[in-house]
Amino acid sequence: MPVQLHIPHPMTDQRAPVLLVATAALIVLLAYSGLRPFDRPTWALEVSPVAIALAIMIPTYRRFPLTSLLYFWIFLHSVVLIVGGAYTYARVPFGFMLADWFNIDRNPYDKVGHFFQGFVPALVAREILLRGCFVNGRRMLNFLVLCVVLAVSATYELIEWAVAEMIGQGANEFLATQGYAWDTQSDMLMALIGGALALVCLSRLHDRQIAAVGRSPHPADGRYSTISTGV
Repeated sequence: MPVQLHIPHPMTDQRAPVLLVATAALIVLLAYSGLRPFDRPTWALEVSPVAIALAIMIPTYRRFPLTSLLYFWIFLHSVVLIVGGAYTYARVPFGFMLADWFNIDRNPYDKVGHFFQGFVPALVAREILLRGCFVNGRRMLNFLVLCVVLAVSATYELIEWAVAEMIGQGANEFLATQGYAWDTQSDMLMALIGGALALVCLSRLHDRQIAAVGRSPHPADGRYSTISTGV
């Protein structure tokens, strides 16, 4: 049977203190990472998605609070981006640890970033499509989510290309290709793997949390529609 619940007003959201602390933590991390980054232009480019996400989520929180699951993964993705921006992806210490563990000759931290680039947008797209009642049927939902993941990944690769064309040799830190000829294709594959794993591993939990959120504005006229997570 479909599960139909209703959202409490954001003013009574018990998660508010935790979300406030998480937001403050991200702002502090952003500021700290920008004090002495390895390459400041690269830092600015890499952390810009975090600043954009905060600029969107903070003013829209009362109108469209997200699920706790999505907030959690957005926070982790933001930390990955901030660390990559501070060190540059080819120099992140954790990446060198991964290289030693898996006996590979390049720092793979950029692949971690691209995995999250698929994993988190998959949950974002899934939540928007379900809560906005934009799609019916799980197969079509999963197909569209993966399409969004690949579109996000491809757009980022186009941005990297544009940056490389504009600043020339100085784009090496931002691109983090480390001499790998198939870096673009492997980046998109990692994003696709991340998106697919998010769907496989978290769909049921995501459904329960979306059911707990319960109602969202109707996309056409602002009225509220009840979310059903029944299959």
